[in-house]
Amino acid sequence: MVDAVLFEFLHTEMVAELWAHEADPDPGPGEQKMNLLVLESMGFRVGQALGERLPRETLALREELDVLKFLCKDLWVAVFQKQMDSLRTNHQGTYVLQDSSFPLLVRMASGLQYVEEAPKFLAFTCGLLRGTLSTLGIKSLVTASVAALPACRFQVVVQRS
Repeated sequence: MVDAVLFEFLHTEMVAELWAHEADPDPGPGEQKMNLLVLESMGFRVGQALGERLPRETLALREELDVLKFLCKDLWVAVFQKQMDSLRTNHQGTYVLQDSSFPLLVRMASGLQYVEEAPKFLAFTCGLLRGTLSTLGIKSLVTASVAALPACRFQVVVQRS
């Protein structure tokens, strides 16, 4: 429980610190994009580190679907103390992971006005997923969307050579 609170606090502070340095209270799209990229890059590195510490049995996963199931169950429990709610695929390299009560968005769920703030709280997690997948040998593009708080969905598109 303490670890979850500390992680949530650290994450909130990272987001706040990046947005605090903006000179303009209404930053342009370029500045917002750069801040999101910084958060995503930080998440990517953390995801790589998590992936490097996985048990050898996990590293033996060869099927994409098995790796995504691992992310939804084991990785999500390790980071957020709960499993992802659903995983869907079109069996052509696109996966949709849905969490109906994403821990980093729960505190924001009190009003619709926070929906537009949600992307900056999801960038780190997109990087985390992409970094872990990269360590497991899967090159991907991960995006997130929010229709209603605290639910969110992550779309993972596997990039094949």
